[in-house]
Amino acid sequence: MTRETLEQYSLISLYSAIVVLTLAMLGFVLYLSRSAAARAADAVVPEPVAQPVTVGGGGGALTAEPGGTDIPASRDLSRARKAAGPARMFTWLATFLVGCSIVLRGMSVHRPPLGNLHEFVAAASFVVLLGYCLWTLKRNVDWLGIFVTTPVLLMLGSATTFWYTEAAELMPSLKSGWLVIHVTVATLATGVFTLAAMMSLAYLLIDRAERNPDASQGFVGRLRRIVPPASDLERIGYGLHVLAFPLWTFTLIAGAIWARQAWASYWNWDPKEVWTFIIWVIYAAYLHARATTGVTRQKATYIALAGFACIIINYSIVNMYFVGQHSYSGV
Repeated sequence: MTRETLEQYSLISLYSAIVVLTLAMLGFVLYLSRSAAARAADAVVPEPVAQPVTVGGGGGALTAEPGGTDIPASRDLSRARKAAGPARMFTWLATFLVGCSIVLRGMSVHRPPLGNLHEFVAAASFVVLLGYCLWTLKRNVDWLGIFVTTPVLLMLGSATTFWYTEAAELMPSLKSGWLVIHVTVATLATGVFTLAAMMSLAYLLIDRAERNPDASQGFVGRLRRIVPPASDLERIGYGLHVLAFPLWTFTLIAGAIWARQAWASYWNWDPKEVWTFIIWVIYAAYLHARATTGVTRQKATYIALAGFACIIINYSIVNMYFVGQHSYSGV
């Protein structure tokens, strides 16, 4: 097949992934809605009063409690869990389609598909989706599905519209083995940071609901009945940040080594370099705050979300509006 055909198939696969992921998102919304309703019903339906049953007759008769009856809310909860099954299946299918798109894109240009922003965002989306799908094999994290599918849909939508770039050869400065090393690790770090940010956002929402028990209505109040406690969410988010931070540190170091090879200097005060360092400093501040006595977990989490906001700025505004040595992203 020709380069144009492979590129077209890659784009079709990405569009298909968007459609399938939209179905997955709607499935997770249905799951949350049904689960919240079932949990609320469980909270208000009183337990059936046990009536003693006489066993035997006369003196010395034994009494036994009858078996409990099924509560309708429990059946609703079972229905909600079944609704999450198709959503998980659609998420796996979307992950496969994004992976196919990446492979086809690479085949069309005979190089690793990491040379521009469109390719980078597609790869980062694949990391987020694959990480979540593998997570579902070990734990029941269906409640997290809406927090994963929504940002990935935004990423893929931007990659196919605002950041789309036709498949082409790399610039001479990019034709290096460091492309695979530096950009691949940056992709992994960005994907894990995205999962960590969504977990941190969920933590802040649930923590606020736990501090305000009267807030039982609305999305957050319903979500609180389904997700783990806020302390567990915060701990998981911290673990993801601990995993992503060394990857970002390596990204910064590898970028400096590659800059020395390509531009004869380890540091050139390029806007992309500066923002990469800013992101590293903010996440380092988060980890320091998280381990510092006297700094609340909420304040530390806000620092982490500020770091993720800088990642978004780095890969959107900086790439689009700041001219520098990294202005080869194709936008």
